Amino acid sequence: MNWWQSIVLGIIEGITEFLPISSTGHLTVSEKLMGLPIDDASVTAYTAIIQVGAMIASIVYFWSDIVRFAGAWFAGLRDAGKRDTDYRMAWAIIAGFIPTAAIALVAEPLITGPLRSMWAVVTGLIVWSAVMFLGDRLGKQTRGEDSITVRDGIILGTLQSLALVPGVSRSGATITGGLMLGLDRVAATRMSFFLGIPTLVASGLYQAAKEATHIADGVGWGSTLIGTAVSGVVAYASIAWLLRYVSSNNFTWFIVYRILLAIVIIALLAAQVISAT
Repeated sequence: MNWWQSIVLGIIEGITEFLPISSTGHLTVSEKLMGLPIDDASVTAYTAIIQVGAMIASIVYFWSDIVRFAGAWFAGLRDAGKRDTDYRMAWAIIAGFIPTAAIALVAEPLITGPLRSMWAVVTGLIVWSAVMFLGDRLGKQTRGEDSITVRDGIILGTLQSLALVPGVSRSGATITGGLMLGLDRVAATRMSFFLGIPTLVASGLYQAAKEATHIADGVGWGSTLIGTAVSGVVAYASIAWLLRYVSSNNFTWFIVYRILLAIVIIALLAAQVISAT
């Protein structure tokens, strides 16, 4: 992978990781247009590893929240009288990570095999757009962040695993799930960030360790580190923008964009500009 390709892919990852439009889908399409083999082990690993940059950006952005949750969790373990809403939120995040990790490990052969297809991206974009539309319109949005429970965490963590299908979008799955559970848009979006931090950091580190040889012999660690750094810088700005946006807007334009992107991909496939795998 050339350095300029890694910079472009890092920018794409940083912009799309937290928006409900599927970062993996965008990376897969972009890699395909660049002529990279999307089913190659090093390319698959690269796609997962550069997400760590975006997660580092979210850790920096939400550092005060993370410290508060961690402090409340440890305090609550020592003293039952200190088990407040922050303590419950910490447990909700932990509980949400568990099903995501378990499902990802079991489904790994699908992730690196059949799901590395442009038709999987198209399917994910279209099907989950319909689900997002329903969630955005039918969600009651009567619950704030302080109402999130461990049960919510488990449900959202399970839904987060749907992002293993490129095109679904991790943030799209968790935000939509949050809306269906009655959370308001800001609470659902913030919870999506909190669940994403342990999930994608663990995924990136796992891929880095597991595919170290493939990265070195294929994409290259230099390109991987460049993409990771660029994604982090861009993602920080993306986080700030998204939180401002959802405070006063619905997700209609994201849904429209997803459908248009799916149509463009179908046209490229039909014209044989790109192949499915």
